[in-house]
Parts: sequence; structure tokens; C-alpha cells
Amino acid sequence: MNLPESSHEIPTRRVFLRSGLCFGLGAGALCARPFQAFAAALPGFEQWRDRFRARALAKGITEATWNRAMGRIEPDMSVFKEIGNQPEFKEELWQYLNRRVSDWRIIHGKEALRKNEALFGRIERDFGVERGMLLALWGVESAYGDPLVQKNHMRPVFPALAALAWNEPRRRSYWEGELVNALRIVDRGWSTPEQMRGSWAGAMGHTQWMPEVWLNVGIDYDHDGRVSPFGKPDDALGSTARYLVTRGNYHRGEHWGYEVRTNGVSAGGNRSYAAWASAGVTRADGKAFPLPNAVAKLWTPVPGGPSFLLGPNFYSVRSYNPAMSYALAICHLGDRILGAPPLIQPFPDSERALTLAEVQEMQTRLTRAGFDTGGTDGRVGNDTMQAVRDYQTKMGLLPADGYGGLKVLARLRQGS
Repeated sequence: MNLPESSHEIPTRRVFLRSGLCFGLGAGALCARPFQAFAAALPGFEQWRDRFRARALAKGITEATWNRAMGRIEPDMSVFKEIGNQPEFKEELWQYLNRRVSDWRIIHGKEALRKNEALFGRIERDFGVERGMLLALWGVESAYGDPLVQKNHMRPVFPALAALAWNEPRRRSYWEGELVNALRIVDRGWSTPEQMRGSWAGAMGHTQWMPEVWLNVGIDYDHDGRVSPFGKPDDALGSTARYLVTRGNYHRGEHWGYEVRTNGVSAGGNRSYAAWASAGVTRADGKAFPLPNAVAKLWTPVPGGPSFLLGPNFYSVRSYNPAMSYALAICHLGDRILGAPPLIQPFPDSERALTLAEVQEMQTRLTRAGFDTGGTDGRVGNDTMQAVRDYQTKMGLLPADGYGGLKVLARLRQGS
């Protein structure tokens, strides 16, 4: 099975999941340093664990929970290689959007909506959050809860959090707090250490919850007596909507924003849609703004590319992950799942996204050429990106960035 196209960045900077954690550009410097450079200055893991045990028990963690989760634990040191893996900052914006707003994710998002129509209707009534936005978050975070992602590409959370709490030099207190939160979840009987598998940072389940969010924002939306990001998607999606409202200030009844034509108008802070229209800004599709008194901000991410009016709900997504590229991908993917067309204005020097059939063809040709894509399912993840990168390197295609687009597919067709 090929890793879903989202999962190579699960998680990158998920603030919904990480309760404000954001490493930023400094993470690269941390990862560039050999681990040994700061390990020698810290006490050994066993000594740290003994001291942390006393603090955890003082915070109310039971001895039984401690022994079950931490008694024989060894730190997962591979997390330190992952800290700087933030692909929002390693791809051109059009590449970032093409990979996330993919045919595979749009098709399966429609299917996920069909299967969970009643759930999304209930969430919209309870919280006012548009189903498209939740579907997009679900699709990007876990490929709509694909169990193979959980099984094959997630790791035990306690060893990962223990490594970070012990030896991540800048945010150690944060990681210790999340480790205590994870222990509290076990204490409450909501999950077990064995079930709690997630990302290198400890984010878990359908929408990648950090322990703090699990404890403080999660709700028992399916009324089974516990709160869980795993299994049925009810708790995960209902709680994600609650988060967007309570921590992201989501505005019921408003769309996130619109692609627009600026007609020479410059950005200038928040204005009502009516004011933007009076200044000459129009929707790219020619339609009227449905809520003229709502406010939005003009944004042109790349000169010569598409422009957008961004309302409060775009920034609600940014409360979940602060990268503008991530928020745009979520908002646009949500629209596409619900039937909207691609962006009207192309990005400069961009390629259109490959269709599902073209991605599968690319994967098949790469595999036949000796580059393992991990499958030919039309999903672009770590395996396919590495195969593309290796192929680009071998063929002298620069930059060898792992982006599998029209140029790579055309070269593969020539080779055949």
C-alpha cells in the first residue's frame, strides 16, 4: 500500500493537534546538529524517567498507569530526525496544492461524505462548521481514517513523547506536559498505551489529536462513554468542529473566502466584501459575494498567481495549522469535494495536477523502471515521492524535488 499523499507530513505543524506548538525555521538548525552534541549535557534517560515519575505521580497519575505506560519504556530517538520535516516550506505553493487537492482525495472525500452524511449534517447543526472543511481536514490528516495508515505509518506515542520530554532542548516542558496528558488519558480509561499510536509528535487518530486536545477539547460525540480519536469518526470530527469554533473563532454561516480578480486593487487590511467590490475586486467566477457585510482580507500569495479574499474561517483553519499553504489547501480541497472547479487563475510556471489515472500510470512506469512506489493506487506519499526523486536524480532532471507531475510523466513515457 502506498503511503497517502498527506502522510509524509503527518504531522508537520498541526497546531490544533499540538496546542500552539510551532517549531518554525529554527527546527532545521536543531535537526542539523548531531544528537550527540546535546545529549552529553543531559542526564541519562533512566535518571530522567525516575525524576519524571515522581512529578507524574504528584500530578495524580496512578502507579498502575505509570507502570503500564512507562515502566519498561525506551525512548524513540527517531523523532529527532522528524522535527524539521515541514514540507509546507519545501515545495512551491502550486506543487503543495496539487499534491493535497488531488483527484484521489476529492473522489474519496465524496465517498466519505456519502457514507457519513448524517454525521456531517449533525455537526453542521451543532457547530455550524461547513462539511467541506471538515472533510478536507480528515482527508489530509489521515486519508479519511484509512486503517492502513494507522497500522503501517504510525508509531507508539509514549516512546516518542518520552524521547522529546527527555531530550528536546527547547520545548522540554511542553513535551513533559503532553506526556502527562497522555498518561491521564490512560488513567481515564479512554485508551491504552498499545492503542495510542500516532505521529512522531504524539498526534493521533482521524484528525491527529495531541493529548492536550484529546483531554480538553475532545467530546464523546457518539455517546459510547469515552472520548476517542480512533475507530468511528464521530468523536474526531465533532471535536474538530468544536475546536474550530472555540479556539479558531469559526463564524457560522460564512464561507472561508473566494478566489478573486483584483483588477489592480492592492491589499489593505480587513474590509467588508461590499467595500472590496466597490473598490473593484470581483469573484473570479463572476458570482456575487453572498454576505456583503462580512469582512475579508485580500491575499495574493504569488505575484501573477491567483488572489483570494480570506474571511475569518480561513484563519480558523490556521488555528489548526499556522501555514498559509496548509489553510489554502484545506479550504480549496473542501470546495472541490463539494463540487467546485479548480482555481481559475494558474500560478506562474505551474503544471496542472495529474489526474488519478495519470498518477497511477506514473507509479506503474516508475515501478517497471525499478523505482518502488509502494503501490499504484493513485496516492502520492513517501514511497512515490522517493521513487520520483530517485528517478529525477538518475535522469538528471533538476530540481530532484520528488514532485511527480506532467514533466516527470512525459519523461517516463519517452523512456518506454
